[in-house]
Amino acid sequence: MSISDWHRAEIKRLFFGEHWKVAAIAAHLGLHDDTVKRVVDIDSFSPPGRPRPSALDPYVDFMGSTLKQYPKLTATRLHQMLRARGCKVSAIQVRRRIRKDGLRPRPRSEAFFRLKVLPGEQAQVDWGYFGQIQVGRTLRKLWLFVMVLSWSRAFEVYFSLDQTMAAVMRGHLAAFRHFGGVARNSLYDNMKTVVIERVGDAIRFHSRLLELSGHYLFAPYPCAPGRGNEKGRVEVRIKDLRRSFFAGRRFVDLEDLQRQFVQWREEVAYQRRCPDALDLTVAQALELERQSLLPLPEHDIDCDDVRGTVARKQPYVIYDTNRYSIPHGLVGEPLTVAVGEHTVR
Repeated sequence: MSISDWHRAEIKRLFFGEHWKVAAIAAHLGLHDDTVKRVVDIDSFSPPGRPRPSALDPYVDFMGSTLKQYPKLTATRLHQMLRARGCKVSAIQVRRRIRKDGLRPRPRSEAFFRLKVLPGEQAQVDWGYFGQIQVGRTLRKLWLFVMVLSWSRAFEVYFSLDQTMAAVMRGHLAAFRHFGGVARNSLYDNMKTVVIERVGDAIRFHSRLLELSGHYLFAPYPCAPGRGNEKGRVEVRIKDLRRSFFAGRRFVDLEDLQRQFVQWREEVAYQRRCPDALDLTVAQALELERQSLLPLPEHDIDCDDVRGTVARKQPYVIYDTNRYSIPHGLVGEPLTVAVGEHTVR
């Protein structure tokens, strides 16, 4: 029922000022009791009902202290711990009680400084997964190795069917050739092909990555665990590749995809403004940054994937599910397989 402002004021005066009862006010003004109750918000004056006891009540302190020590502990695991202590409740009840009582500590919001780098100082590296493609009669995973120069935002992509160390090295080599030089530092996610082992700040890099960095004179640095924001430039580039380049695109093979990528990069991505130098396009910023990059060595490093193997009974060796013939006299002998981008030796 809609009532006038005068009625609202009169109800409040009689209830709060004159201390009339609801029924008396309703009868005096010719209104329904519920209308008067709604105006004075009578429910706020009602004493709260006594909470019903719960089987979880004796365990609330234990739940709170456990979640304080292990904030990411799941409600399902906490339910198992409570059951082991004799509490017979469901996991749903545990989840509701955590939410109702606010037992799980909320993570504090972190503040991040904007990364500022000098030209030629840093490159960021990561892999991106881009679904599957048809290779012959087989579906293979498509991976993109992406390297971005942090100042100019220039980048290179290497399309690969695997994430082997050989593919990592070929991706580096393709990027160095495109940039015309090498950034002094390279920042990596903790990918297994780069970081073999890590305990805190103690890091053991892959021996071939150290060989690569020694040949091209750059320093490798891994991100801190769980700190993907440290390499935000390459993360943004991978998202851009998904949305602006790869979505809805058709291609015949990896070579065709590479040609289309180069055209898109030069005509679209490199015509955007450089965020650290808004008066320049990315292409113009790259030309300036090339002056600050380390020069390329006279000879490129060997990027072949070298593996040891033995042909047990048949004159074939197997690499990447394919069979390659060898002289029959080498059956049973220890062999070395060297696989380049287009050759198998």
